[in-house]
Amino acid sequence: METPTRNDNSNLPLAGIRVLDITQVMAGPFCCMLLGDMGADVIKIEPPKVGDSTRHSMGFRLKGEDSPGFLALNRNKRSIALDLKNPEHRDVLYALVKTADVLVENARPGVAARLRMDYETLSAINPRLVYASISGFGQTGPWAQRPGFDLIAQAMSGALSATGLPGEEPVKNGIPVADLGAGLFATYGILSALLGREKSGRGQFIDASLLEAALGLSVWETTELWGTGKSPQPIGSANRMSAPYQAVRAADGYFVIGAANQKLWLTFLEVVQRPELNADPRFATNASRVSHRVELIEELRPTLAERTVHEWVEALLAAGVPAGPIYNYEQALASDHVAAREMVMNIPHPVEGSFRALGFPVKMRGTPQRVRHAPPLLDQHGDEIRRELIEAGLLPASSKRTAS
Repeated sequence: METPTRNDNSNLPLAGIRVLDITQVMAGPFCCMLLGDMGADVIKIEPPKVGDSTRHSMGFRLKGEDSPGFLALNRNKRSIALDLKNPEHRDVLYALVKTADVLVENARPGVAARLRMDYETLSAINPRLVYASISGFGQTGPWAQRPGFDLIAQAMSGALSATGLPGEEPVKNGIPVADLGAGLFATYGILSALLGREKSGRGQFIDASLLEAALGLSVWETTELWGTGKSPQPIGSANRMSAPYQAVRAADGYFVIGAANQKLWLTFLEVVQRPELNADPRFATNASRVSHRVELIEELRPTLAERTVHEWVEALLAAGVPAGPIYNYEQALASDHVAAREMVMNIPHPVEGSFRALGFPVKMRGTPQRVRHAPPLLDQHGDEIRRELIEAGLLPASSKRTAS
């Protein structure tokens, strides 16, 4: 899907909302990009000369100096470089705060206060400001000052202990669920606070963390702990609540099945021609199948090995049993369905020419999202943003850049 860059956002849901993005790496930039996709004017405030550290991450590049990781997380934003330790640059921040609806930062707890950009300071300037802090472990508690990364949050939330194969070394979720989850939960908090502001007239402080995102997504695992008194153990691709619901091996490789209720289980047995398994007390109910998951898969192994992945998937789908092949990302992104859902798009860029990116994962039928700004070059919009503040009377006409 070719996606032209257009600056008009007047019909998008968050048109007229200004977001100050003082974040780096993943959780915060992801949160602010989602807001930008919905029409918010997102101003990315970056350290001079170096910018967001993700600009320099990853071991590969396209054409320019910014990493593909940075490009993936920073569309629909404008960039200004400010040294927030510099009083003159901090004055620019304060001027921006007067115009802003939302500010998102992801410094370690206490850093914002030292830079005089904490919620108490900024809400005195703009009481309607919704201020979101994203950190590793939250603003309070004995772990608050620990550095936080996705891997650490997965480990200390319990998520890492329940991922992978029994008896093997720990395996983290390949998708950074703590980072991206924190960005999503922060977005949820921000949008809720904006709605609440319509009633109260005031903004509020939002405290989101990677640890709590990983915990918040652990609804099955914590249920198992509290229901059985035992911490969940790794079970590979299987499901804690249903069986068979996992990857299984066919004659030429693995595929996945999801016989997640009794009706689907009985239909599944018809397709694989093993109706006698339902008479086995170990497999007669979902609860018993979950308890005897390993034995169940062993019973099915020789039967499933008789046909190919394609044959089993086609037969199961024809009978209404959820099943699917296991694609790698190249295969998934090349599929007709992903194309039909417009989940790959080309974004024009001043250095790259254009680059491929994931499309919008939520479709808005009445106000479809669009790319209005390519991921910005460092300080690309610094002069433009200062000029806007001067024209609004929020900075003196004599204001000039002191560093960039």
